[in-house]
Amino acid sequence: MVTFRNIFTSLLLASATLPLAAQTNGSNSPYSRYGFGLLGDRGNAFNKGMAGTAYGMQNGKELNTKNPASYAAIDSLTFLFDLGLSMQNGNIAQGGVKTNAKNSSVDYVTAGFRVAKNVGMSLGLVPFSTIGYNTSSKEEIQASNQVLTKTTTFSGDGGLHEAYIGVGWAPFRRFSIGMNAGYLWGDLSHTVLMNFDDSNINSTRQAYETDIRTYKADFGLQYVQPLDKKNTLTLGLTYGLGHDIKRDAYYYNQKVVTGSSASGDTLVCRNAFQLPHTLGAGITWTHDNSLRVGVDYTFQKWADMKFPMVVENAAGALDYVGRKDLFTDLHKVSLGMEYVKNPEGLRWRQRVRYRAGFSYQTPYTKIGGVDGPQHFLASVGVALPITNMHNSRSLINFSAQYERVKPKMAGMITENYIRFSIGLTFNERWFMKWKAE
Repeated sequence: MVTFRNIFTSLLLASATLPLAAQTNGSNSPYSRYGFGLLGDRGNAFNKGMAGTAYGMQNGKELNTKNPASYAAIDSLTFLFDLGLSMQNGNIAQGGVKTNAKNSSVDYVTAGFRVAKNVGMSLGLVPFSTIGYNTSSKEEIQASNQVLTKTTTFSGDGGLHEAYIGVGWAPFRRFSIGMNAGYLWGDLSHTVLMNFDDSNINSTRQAYETDIRTYKADFGLQYVQPLDKKNTLTLGLTYGLGHDIKRDAYYYNQKVVTGSSASGDTLVCRNAFQLPHTLGAGITWTHDNSLRVGVDYTFQKWADMKFPMVVENAAGALDYVGRKDLFTDLHKVSLGMEYVKNPEGLRWRQRVRYRAGFSYQTPYTKIGGVDGPQHFLASVGVALPITNMHNSRSLINFSAQYERVKPKMAGMITENYIRFSIGLTFNERWFMKWKAE
């Protein structure tokens, strides 16, 4: 039986690392300059090795935050705690010039437990987007009596984080529904600094800044259909609510005198942002509790979403306005599989889980009126049981991913990433009552 004390302890454990996670930034990509940055996929330790495939997956011994309906399957004696870390090495290339970038981050912190018959609960912190880049370019400008060199530096930092609490309920056999209610927050900061090699010419600083504070709501359902004694199909559907974000964005255009910013123009864009409606669908085939193969499709309705942009009005002055032509609809398809010889086997090697997956994702941002880059990702993973005298159900999850970010137009930046992730799935029988004979 879950008590208030159990729930409080779960909340405490899940929130203990939230400040750490909120301060990390796992991006070095110039493409994070656009929109809300690089979008997260809300993946947990078990599905990172399967390229994020999860909508149709349901297992009481793992936490699937991508479909809250799965919480209903959490074992009545189980407390789940999931923590994920990642490290990546990126190769960024443009025009024959290549740059390597390394970074690491805390990916997520989640917890889950049963609160009543056929009702499971989850809470935690997951990333929504990340921004992190610093690039520069030089060009020569012909002045009246000399040639000037202008250096333009683009930098950005921030991103959005989601703290959520979710519940899953199985009102009927084989059928479950769920909801994640989240609080979305974070800062978006972009700076363009233009310097000249002539000290008599002042530098120019342009800054784009905002802070986001809003809600987020996601819904899910799952239905399990047995095919025979050893085979089942699980259908998963999700919906994320789109809505207006009633927050303002600020644009600062300043001259820099002797290293410090002088006063300049400040423009404000009111109610500058919107979140898109999101649909997800997946189906998973399970054979003898040993083999899982799943396919997911995700659609995000970004086209016509409002986002701030500086434009020149009819009088030749600058305005900071919300535009609805900066995004395009996002589509993502993923395929993932997992194999374990015997999940209840007595031998350690019988309970080792092997995973693999592939995904393809279209962009959600436009760059100069052209769709941004496509994302191709291949992954492999392994889950190793942690066995001691008190616990035989926890797992340490390792995954490796190769991601290629490929633009549609020649001359744009191409990115290649090797990413390693490690996740701890703590699965303990916290709520078992022991009886003395």
